[in-house]
Amino acid sequence: MTEDLQESSLRPFIDTFERMRARIAEVVVGQEELVLGLLVALFAGGHVLVEGVPGLGKTLVARSLSQVSGALFKRIQFTPDLMPSDVTGSSIYARETGSFTFMPGPIFTNMLLADEVNRAPAKTQSALLEAMQEQQVTVDGNSRPLAAPFMVIATQNPVESQGTYPLPEAQLDRFLLKLTVENPPKDIEERIVKQHARGFDPKDISNLAPATTPEEIVAMQRLCEGVRVDDAIVTYMVELVRRTRDDRAIELGASPRASIAMLKAARVVAASEGRAFVTPDDVKPMVKPILRHRVMLHPDAELQGLSADDRIDEIVRAVPVPRGT
Repeated sequence: MTEDLQESSLRPFIDTFERMRARIAEVVVGQEELVLGLLVALFAGGHVLVEGVPGLGKTLVARSLSQVSGALFKRIQFTPDLMPSDVTGSSIYARETGSFTFMPGPIFTNMLLADEVNRAPAKTQSALLEAMQEQQVTVDGNSRPLAAPFMVIATQNPVESQGTYPLPEAQLDRFLLKLTVENPPKDIEERIVKQHARGFDPKDISNLAPATTPEEIVAMQRLCEGVRVDDAIVTYMVELVRRTRDDRAIELGASPRASIAMLKAARVVAASEGRAFVTPDDVKPMVKPILRHRVMLHPDAELQGLSADDRIDEIVRAVPVPRGT
């Protein structure tokens, strides 16, 4: 059991968190919610599914996060002909030595961008499952650990369905958060265009200075585990998740893994705000990102134009907030 933190010991974490956010903002205009969600997931030790149409800067944000983290970054473009071994690596026979040598795949990194993950068939998607859950990869009966920290940032296009393979529930449940990216408002879009008019090249962010190191990130992940969570807050989080199983508009509710995800994310939010304890206000911003990909609406509810976010909003309004927290 990790001992509770003192708020004074959170100052280095707050400084690093804000420094990373500020440096990403040097190249990414807008997308504050996406940046915050990725930072929360990183320090919570989780993975993120990002959904949005092309051209909204999803790849730029992911690359910027790895740059300011000082982390090794790799990208896989998921396609229908991508094989599991293209993700995990494979053993290759060396004629000179008469033996097989393992050639690691791109999953052996700190941050992996799985671009358009739903364009590959289920067999290839499943190559990520063990890595996301166990932080290891098993090939030819040998399990090989992945580096720490390890984070998968997967993207998918919500519009195109032709030639795509929807992620199964087991795969979706491995993502700590699902973040949605919308088109920016007019003023933000003008700032983006002006930035490009001044010569900004999104393909070259090598001048973006690292704000921390992978080793420091791992230490700060452990630090967040010491943020105190009172029993009343635990009850509140569990009730939010359990209501998804009782909602008439929801066919499949969230599992206890969602409650654990809420605990991890709320601890990071509290730490980033300088608190050594979790409040309901630390939980609420994370409810939709944690639940929206873990619930399945009834077909009748979808025909009525309801969305998962609509039902989650109703649940948040209906669940009493703990008093005195």
